[in-house]
Amino acid sequence: MSETSFSVNDLLRRRLQTALVITSLALSVASTVYLLLFSERIGFSISLVAEGKLTAGFSIVFSPFILMLTILILIAGAVIGSFMVSMMMTQRIRDIGLMKAAGCPNDLVFGYFFTEVLIVVFVSCAVGVAIGSVADLGSTTFLASIGLPVSQVPFDLWTVVIVFFTFFVLGLVMGAKPILDASKVEPFKAVSPSFSIGLRKESSSKIVSKSAFTSRIAVRSLVRHRSATIKIVVCLSVVFTLVTVGVAGGLIADQTTKGWVEKAVGRDAVLVAHHDVCDQYKLLLGEFFAGGSESSFNFTDERYFISDTLLNELGSLFGNNSIDARLALKTTVREIQGISFGGDTNQTQTIGDNRKEECLVVGVEPGRTLSDWSLKGRFLANDGVWETVVGDTLGGEMFSEPLVQRMRVFETNFDVVGICIDPINNGRVAYVPLKILENIMHSTKPNLILIKIDAQGNRTESVDQIRAVVNAQNSEFSVVDLQVVLNESLGFLGYIWSSVMLLPFLTLAAAALCLVGYVILTMEEQRQEFGILRAVGARPNVVIDVVSRQSLIVLLSSYGLGVSFGTIITLLILVQNPVVTVYTVLQIAGWLAVAFAVTFVCSLYPAIRFARKPLMEIMRP
Repeated sequence: MSETSFSVNDLLRRRLQTALVITSLALSVASTVYLLLFSERIGFSISLVAEGKLTAGFSIVFSPFILMLTILILIAGAVIGSFMVSMMMTQRIRDIGLMKAAGCPNDLVFGYFFTEVLIVVFVSCAVGVAIGSVADLGSTTFLASIGLPVSQVPFDLWTVVIVFFTFFVLGLVMGAKPILDASKVEPFKAVSPSFSIGLRKESSSKIVSKSAFTSRIAVRSLVRHRSATIKIVVCLSVVFTLVTVGVAGGLIADQTTKGWVEKAVGRDAVLVAHHDVCDQYKLLLGEFFAGGSESSFNFTDERYFISDTLLNELGSLFGNNSIDARLALKTTVREIQGISFGGDTNQTQTIGDNRKEECLVVGVEPGRTLSDWSLKGRFLANDGVWETVVGDTLGGEMFSEPLVQRMRVFETNFDVVGICIDPINNGRVAYVPLKILENIMHSTKPNLILIKIDAQGNRTESVDQIRAVVNAQNSEFSVVDLQVVLNESLGFLGYIWSSVMLLPFLTLAAAALCLVGYVILTMEEQRQEFGILRAVGARPNVVIDVVSRQSLIVLLSSYGLGVSFGTIITLLILVQNPVVTVYTVLQIAGWLAVAFAVTFVCSLYPAIRFARKPLMEIMRP
């Protein structure tokens, strides 16, 4: 029988221990694979590049979270792997002592157990890759089933291979040191029942006598297992940092980005236009979550212009302040180079190039827009100023420094005064004063109207009322409730952020398994103590009480460190002007409390199982 066969049989004999190690590592690998594969499908990645879906502004928000979560998951995976291998070697120290007493040299002992680690890490990575790939496929199918299509890109084999080998190498590197330390233990120490790696039988710390009896036992055990305790605290701290970043950052960014979309599209807005224009407008809004689509639609067809009679009737019905008339068209715009002056010198520097791009140009009345964009810079001042506000994707793709450059539309130059986050045409949009655009186009009529309806009233009745007025004027015009399109965009954002936010909980499950392994280790070392307590009349609940106090101390320490570091990281990568409500804070606190409680409950399972054993079995050496 080969050395590998011995290692495989050895792992199979310790099914619980082996399953804990494989499951914990596999969950970390699965989280990373799913995160990277799914981020590519929805149109963004850690490269900060928007590829046909999501505007540049949204990609810049998503990408730091993807990058930070990936780094934290890798760190957590390495720490979890190192901890689980350490626990495995601590429980195998007797076997090492017998092997060395029989004459096995250190290199043979190291090779034997390193083979076991090699098998465990390989299986863990393979299982994790499979779970992550299936989860990615399932998410894609689910999104398509609810009408939110994602990019059907080919399966990214290279990403999977890179993740596999990254975790494989990390697992071997982090697992080699505990094996090397264990293989150097002297034989007489290894076979001694009073020896354990990282265990100090007597604490140098004094526990005050007034402390409760179970608390004294719990603290004494934690101090004795100082090395293992420090490792589990570090492991859980990293995981709680990951969970805090995923939950707190995800919830805040979810509310913030949804607010951007809602304000840009317009709350309680209804679109009135020719049915062809309505279809095209919905298509342009849908590019935010459905991807780009080429179109040569002619917005300037005379059939699409809205008559003054219809404008006046709608104005008298809802008030002029609730009417946002716009002139939209698609055309090619050009970047104009800017000049930057040195602060300490008279030298000038040319900024930009002569790039050009097709975009949606929209003429609006500056003081009467229903939209309220998230802006860098400012919005249009008044009708008579040659200024423009460009979308975030257009500003990033066509300009070097948009706010110090100009843009040419139909041989007319506009100063760029702001950059807005807008989902329409996937951020490739420019807003200019309506009167100036009408003069350039030799047109005095808009081709679409946005109407703000009363949010407190009956929405259906208001839309039907608008439809009746429009049909009486022109049967070719349609009325579209933009709330439907808005809900699709918000649903898409919500699903993405939910996926990103819940990923750390896979790693939390792996960390919970680490805590279970730690509890098993400490109970094995305290077996005789618990047996004596039971023999002198202590109830089984005493064992559970001691273990629960140990777990609580470890968890509180880890939780405090993890949440603190996670909050700092979240603040560093948080979006500008985040939306933080009382409800959001309560959600964050609730999710973190659930994570803490679930981990704590999982740690009690080994104690409950151990406490139910007969006294003779507990006293068994």
